[in-house]
Amino acid sequence: MKRKALAILAIGAMSVFCGIATAQEAADAPAADAAAKAAQPNVQTKSIADLWRAGGVTMYPLGLFAIFGTTLIVYNFIAIRKKKFLNPDGVKKVEALVNQLDIDGAISYCEKNPSPITNIIGCGLARADQRGIDIPTVSAAMEEASAEEYASPYVFINYLSVIASLAPMLGLYGTVSGMVKAFNTIAAEGAGSASKLADNIAEALITTAAGMIIGIPAMFFFFFFKNKFGAIISGSSRIIGDLLYVLSLSIKYGPQDLSAVEADASGTPEDVVKAAAEEKKEQ
Repeated sequence: MKRKALAILAIGAMSVFCGIATAQEAADAPAADAAAKAAQPNVQTKSIADLWRAGGVTMYPLGLFAIFGTTLIVYNFIAIRKKKFLNPDGVKKVEALVNQLDIDGAISYCEKNPSPITNIIGCGLARADQRGIDIPTVSAAMEEASAEEYASPYVFINYLSVIASLAPMLGLYGTVSGMVKAFNTIAAEGAGSASKLADNIAEALITTAAGMIIGIPAMFFFFFFKNKFGAIISGSSRIIGDLLYVLSLSIKYGPQDLSAVEADASGTPEDVVKAAAEEKKEQ
C-alpha cells in the first residue's frame, strides 16, 4: 500500500514538474520572438527548459532527486499523523478491556483494529499468561514490537536526509564539470571565445543552484518530520506506561475507576515494571 502511494505521488510530482517546464517554455517563446523583432539582443529571458539544458547532464539526476524529495514530503505529511499512530479511541477501548482483565478480548480488538499502537499493545498482551500475568514480560514484548513498528515509517523520513546530503554534492559535481570544460575551452581556443566560456560557467552555476534548491527544503522537512515522529513515539511510550499501570492495578486490586487511574498514572513503562518488581519482592 505504501509503495502504491509513493508511486502515485511520484508520478504526480513528475507531471507537475514537466507541466511547469513546458508551460514556461511556451510562455517565453512569444516574448523571445518579440525581443528579436525589436532588435534587443542584450535583453534575453531564459525559460526553465533553457536553464535545464544549460545545466547539462547533471540536471537529470538532480531532477530525479527533486521529484523523489517532493514525493517523500507529500507522503510524510499524509502518513505522519499523531491520531493515525496513537489511535486514542482504540486505546481507550483496549484499556477498558485490560481493566477487566479481558486479555483475549483486548488482543482480539487489536487484531480487528490495526494501527501502530494497537499492534504494539496486541503483541505485548499476546505474551500475557492468564495463570499469572508477568508485567515485565508484557512490557519487554511491547518494547520489541514498538521498535519494529516504528522502524518502517522512519525510513521514509530518513530518505529526505539522504537527498539533502546528495543533492548539493551532485550540484558541486556539476560545478566542477562546468569549470573543467571552461578551462578546456580556454586551453583550446583562448580566452576570446566568450560564448563557449559563458555556457560552461552557466552549467557550473546552474547545477550548484539546483543542488541547493533541492537540498535545503529536503533538510528542513527531514528535521520537521523527525521531530514530529519523535513526539509521536514519546506519546506512544506514555500510552504503554498508562496501560501497564492499569494492568498492574487490575491484577492486584481488581477493576479500577479509569478516570481516577488516569489522574494518578505517571511515568514510563520502565517505571511501571520497576514498581511491579518491587511489589513482587514485598509479597
